[in-house]
Amino acid sequence: MIIDLRSDTVTKPTKGMMEAILNAETGDDVYKEDPTVNKLEARLAAMFNMDEGLFFPTGSMANQAAIKMHTQPGEQLICDKWAHVYNYEGGGVSFNSGVSCKLVDGDRGMITAQQVKDAINPPDFYHSPLTSLVCLENTTNKGGGACYDFDEMLQIHHVAKDNGLSLHLDGARLMNAIVAKKEDPKKYGAIFDTISICLSKGLGTPLGTVLIGNKTVMQKAMRVRKVLGGGMRQIGYMAGAGLYALDHHVERLAEDHKKAKQIAAILEAQNYVHKVEPTETNIVIFYLSEGISETKFMEDLSKLDIRISNMGQGKLRVVTHLDYTDAMHDRFLNVLSTYN
Repeated sequence: MIIDLRSDTVTKPTKGMMEAILNAETGDDVYKEDPTVNKLEARLAAMFNMDEGLFFPTGSMANQAAIKMHTQPGEQLICDKWAHVYNYEGGGVSFNSGVSCKLVDGDRGMITAQQVKDAINPPDFYHSPLTSLVCLENTTNKGGGACYDFDEMLQIHHVAKDNGLSLHLDGARLMNAIVAKKEDPKKYGAIFDTISICLSKGLGTPLGTVLIGNKTVMQKAMRVRKVLGGGMRQIGYMAGAGLYALDHHVERLAEDHKKAKQIAAILEAQNYVHKVEPTETNIVIFYLSEGISETKFMEDLSKLDIRISNMGQGKLRVVTHLDYTDAMHDRFLNVLSTYN
């Protein structure tokens, strides 16, 4: 029994999802003639009370498209120093859009409205890049699945609007935040210009992210997706998986959160663990005590068919997910509590 906790992207489609994939009605999505894709895009747009959605193969491509839609070459976006768009998208901000990042030293990947305000370059000072976009991430990946306080995001929205900036949300694990905090998705649609919603992490589909937004900005989305090579044909099979996930895999995210918190509690009690970050959703970040080898620790787990991630800088990461069963959970907790 291999216990793979490196990411929530390692899941396989459930039996029900496979049936939804096989039974999906398809067409050519480049012509916008795939009915299942159209249904998924419309459903997510309506869920967040936004105008339109567009299906992308990956979350990184959806984020990169949004950045390109909101900016011009030579401009600058504001994001946390741990933001996915800066750390984990291959330098796409500069390569695809010719845009630089003003990095903010936030808390667990989350920044404040005051920090955003302080990071905006004076628009009449032509020696510095023109600030045009703010990118937030909820939940934060490198921040250990932390959830923004909605009121703080609302204040960031006000700062952005007061300064003529666009606001994009990398919602790779947004459903985790919505479930954890029992929030109304429509509140997000009211304050963000664009939101990327990933279906292949906690929701368990093989691929797919839907970028949603309001009509004015989304009219650019098809062209940008084409430029980035994201046009696909009978992708309704994957959209069918997405619709199934929205019906069956959203509320169950609470189970992943519960298991992650139990893992965090066990880790906090161990002498070989120096620190465990606050655990709100399905990601546990922890640090080993001084003198304990990260390499040996991970090798010891690997010998027991247990896989976790090393994020560098001492960060070890565990991510719970759809395929992490109760039996796996019991075994993993036992391993952690008896490791020496």
